Amino acid sequence: MKIRINPEVKKALDEHRPVVALESTIISHGMPYPRNVETALRVEEEIRANGATPATIGIIDGVAVIGMTPDEIEQFGKAKGIVKASRRDLPIIYSKKLWGATTVAATMILANQAGIEVFVTGGIGGVHRGAEKTMDISADLQELAKTNVTVVSAGAKAILDIPLTLEYLETMGVPVLGYQTEEFPDFYTRHSGQKVDTRVDTPLEIAMIIKEKRENKLDGGILIANPIPEEYAMDQKVIDDAINEALRREEEAGIKGKESTPFLLKTVVELTGGDSLESNIQLVLNNARLGAKIAKEYAKL
Repeated sequence: MKIRINPEVKKALDEHRPVVALESTIISHGMPYPRNVETALRVEEEIRANGATPATIGIIDGVAVIGMTPDEIEQFGKAKGIVKASRRDLPIIYSKKLWGATTVAATMILANQAGIEVFVTGGIGGVHRGAEKTMDISADLQELAKTNVTVVSAGAKAILDIPLTLEYLETMGVPVLGYQTEEFPDFYTRHSGQKVDTRVDTPLEIAMIIKEKRENKLDGGILIANPIPEEYAMDQKVIDDAINEALRREEEAGIKGKESTPFLLKTVVELTGGDSLESNIQLVLNNARLGAKIAKEYAKL
């Protein structure tokens, strides 16, 4: 396998200490420079402060790197034309020795190959609005169905069709656990009106569910829905109006496929005067805190 594991990460894994995986799409496609690099390093600091080792995952010159250095993260943040990498892209990126920014799906694959159970992201991909016509469904959902990684997120990205995303996850047998909530969060806000499968109130409770799933060979991921902190949540009408306008512009521009999510998120940031970017950063930091605590409890078990 074309994998290079950072010595610090490898030592933590060998000693069965908690490690938390992080994606790189948020660096190269999710935020502008230099906020992307600042946020990536802040998230790593948050994980360390909560007792775990961070492992930011990306592909450099066709080799998957588990635990990028600060210099490599800086390069990711500045570089143009880094490929957004999902499952289907990995063999092409490897063979052409390209740089690839890992999506939720690709990060899950590589975390699993490296032996990392817990992965922190902002929001997962899902079923896009209008998918009954476009069939635009993120590969993240298929990966959650089959890859043995626990994903901590603030729900699915708010630009998506949340009820259909949850329906898809149910069909695929993915447990959706709400951290201290019975309602699935809506990324920028705490409320979607949709229920989670089960409410969990402590990191230990989550770790015990992971343990049972793995010991009983029930393959597939677990989705932890962790609502954005109340003080950073956005006004529902403001964010809904911004998303609807972004979707209108997307359709007008004829943007589809893997370009869709980066375009929509960038447009929403512009339409909210940067407020959605600040919310996005805070929810990722909040997920990092929880992810580190889950990884710590799981390592003890």
